[in-house]
Amino acid sequence: MPDPIRYRPHHFLCSLGFEGKGYSDAFTANMSAIVMGRLRAEGGADQVIEVVAATDDICTPCPKRIGSLCVSQPKITALDTAHAAALSLHAGDRLTWGEAQDRIRANVPPGSLKTLCQGCQWEPFGMCEDALARLHAQ
Repeated sequence: MPDPIRYRPHHFLCSLGFEGKGYSDAFTANMSAIVMGRLRAEGGADQVIEVVAATDDICTPCPKRIGSLCVSQPKITALDTAHAAALSLHAGDRLTWGEAQDRIRANVPPGSLKTLCQGCQWEPFGMCEDALARLHAQ
């Protein structure tokens, strides 16, 4: 199995709803490689993810990244705090993508993302809510 993917808390739900859109071509290519190439690939449920409290493997090529922070850091901190609480995640935790999906299914009911993801520019598009409904239907 490859090295663990390093994820900040809100990227668990972002990965669930990802549909190939992003902040730049480099960001989108990187996120596609992680989400489509590792998590959603055959055996992806066994991919280990390590929770981090700063920028992560998704953030690496993001044009909004400034070192270990984001130009929108207050918004990102709020999202990470809310998602960490909802999913019982702490920096240093390791879990598989399958275990992460189980936590999402158990703790994030359909219709809750408008509140949980408040402030996220992607939330109004509905792709994450659609993905959450699909997860609950499995």
